Amino acid sequence: MIKYNPKTWFRHIVSINHSDTINKLWKELVALGLFTLGIAYLEINYIGNTEKLKDLMQVYSLVGFVLSLLLVFRTNTAYDRWWEGRKKWGELVNNSRNLAIKISALTDDAQTKQYFSRMIANYAISMKEHLREGVITDELDLTRDELKEIENFEHKPNYIISMLYKKLGELKKNGQLTEENYIVIDVNLKSFSDIIGACERIKNTPIPYSYSMFFKKFIFIYVTTLPLAFVHSFGYYSSLVSIFVFYVLVSMEILAEEIEDPFGTDDNDLPTDSLSEKIKANVKEILG
Repeated sequence: MIKYNPKTWFRHIVSINHSDTINKLWKELVALGLFTLGIAYLEINYIGNTEKLKDLMQVYSLVGFVLSLLLVFRTNTAYDRWWEGRKKWGELVNNSRNLAIKISALTDDAQTKQYFSRMIANYAISMKEHLREGVITDELDLTRDELKEIENFEHKPNYIISMLYKKLGELKKNGQLTEENYIVIDVNLKSFSDIIGACERIKNTPIPYSYSMFFKKFIFIYVTTLPLAFVHSFGYYSSLVSIFVFYVLVSMEILAEEIEDPFGTDDNDLPTDSLSEKIKANVKEILG
């Protein structure tokens, strides 16, 4: 995720970075420009009387209004997913701290504190990678036996949760935790599974295929036929109008597609790397 100062807006206008959609769309923009120039050429030289087509401007204005409503819905839907993902990671940060504080208050055993410090941090890191391409076990702070065991689990975060519950069971059996202490800790530990479940739902449930295809086709047809309405007023410059409208509409679609899956490594995705490191540092500080 790119960190920036939203108040320095002029600098953002004149700068072009990797996340700018023009870097992704320049080939399509060139192809569209040539295609619409061809349509304008045919309309001017072969269709002839463009007076008959000048009323299309009103039709395209109405269609553009409908398209703008669809675009607002598309963008809001994608941003809702991005924001929900951010809230879930905020919950993970808070619950990791709360769990570490409770463990620190309920036991003085250094090994127990060190175990929970490792495993809580491991859970955040494994969750981050699980929501991407898969967990890299070398990034986790695990013993040799734990590394062998976790390889047998396809869902690596589930293994870490099960080990945390196993450790709590041992502490309860040994009398280090009472039933009430166990219930208090379970509230935070249970939330870990709820959080990753919500994030998996966001990742694995994209916008319906039919809606996505309809929106793309709608934009394509609208933009490629724009010269029919604008040639009467702008001539061959109607191709530039089509290019500009295409850039605006498709850029919004690309940005929506990027943020609707907010757990990757794109410029606009959530800063899950830094959040994982924050959890690791906070837990280590609390548990010593």
